[in-house]
Amino acid sequence: MTTAPARTAVADDLRSRVLRAIDEQADDLLALSHAIHSNPELSYQEHAAAELVARAAETAGFTTEVGAYGVATAVEAVSGNGELTVAVCAEYDALPDIGHACGHNMIAAMGVGASIALAQVAPELGLRVKLLGTPAEEHGGGKVDLLLAGAWEDVTFSLMAHGSTGPDVPCDAMHSTAVERLEIEYTGRAAHAAGAPTKGVNAGAAATVALTALGLLRQQLGPDVNVNAFVSHGGEATNIIPERAVVQLEVRAYDLDEWRTLRRRVLACFEAGAVATGCGWQPRRTEHPYAPLAPHAGLADLWNRNFVGLGRELDPGQVMGGGSTDMGNVSQVLPAICPMVSVRGSHAVPHHADFTAVAACPEADAAVLDGAKALALTVVDAALDEDLRTALLDLQRARPAGATRTTLDA
Repeated sequence: MTTAPARTAVADDLRSRVLRAIDEQADDLLALSHAIHSNPELSYQEHAAAELVARAAETAGFTTEVGAYGVATAVEAVSGNGELTVAVCAEYDALPDIGHACGHNMIAAMGVGASIALAQVAPELGLRVKLLGTPAEEHGGGKVDLLLAGAWEDVTFSLMAHGSTGPDVPCDAMHSTAVERLEIEYTGRAAHAAGAPTKGVNAGAAATVALTALGLLRQQLGPDVNVNAFVSHGGEATNIIPERAVVQLEVRAYDLDEWRTLRRRVLACFEAGAVATGCGWQPRRTEHPYAPLAPHAGLADLWNRNFVGLGRELDPGQVMGGGSTDMGNVSQVLPAICPMVSVRGSHAVPHHADFTAVAACPEADAAVLDGAKALALTVVDAALDEDLRTALLDLQRARPAGATRTTLDA
């Protein structure tokens, strides 16, 4: 971690103002977090959460739109007209059955709090604040929808913060994988399983061959990749040769080149099922693929310093990874960070009901306020750091039109 430059009286005043703004709206931010937590909504169904985020921004004077960029539960709220545009992301989708077991209620409140505080100092910073409510992170890839629609075309840099448990880790210690989710459909021919088995072409057998090949492939795979699959449709009855079988598949790797190689090898296993049984087969993406996080070093360093300055301790020996986020896609096309903020004292496992229980506890509330403050301070410092500001604006100006309108290629 580099040494922090000496701050001016103006910088200290601006930093104090954003901290005070978050403290003043603390009750509203925590009420927002709890309201979203108590009404979990799945991907692309987050209508109540989107309205809550939008109304909070609108009340603070932002120009606000629900259904932004053609996505019904996306929000765009803008304040300020400076040359430096920051996009602060707020997620709010939940998981099936277990609700907010990844703490997206916390993410939404942190993003809203930071954005409202930054709007109060935007004129002095030459800043334009864009709060983006980004749905469908758990499944679907809402940020990719928004990327393709141009939501980041006018953005200089972007950031968000994610709730976690266990020790706090440095921003660049948060690692995520590329992931693609596919549906593999086999088509065969039905026949009576006892009376005319030779007349059938068994799609269920094709799925069995594919999953067996996949199991054998795992011995040759490295420790930083992951493949998961299950049969979602395997037949209709025991006395009918299955004419259709469907397998749900996901392929993950931290490195994009390794992910592309892994993808080819895994799909060869599914092709083998078709070849062995004579079935037809068709792979289809079920949602946008996610790219690995590529945190911007300068922004990550500012976050780390501000986070520690708020009384948090970072464990440099810890690395957090294994999951995926569509914020990775954003970070691949413009400067961005997605640090973690821990619910102190908890070791609940994400995507488990235990995490749902702690995502609205007093320690989670403290994490929301610390996260909002660290986000806002990071943006203030980036706007005031002449070298970093120039570098960020130069990157934006050098970016070809349409460069952010992209998804992950296989």
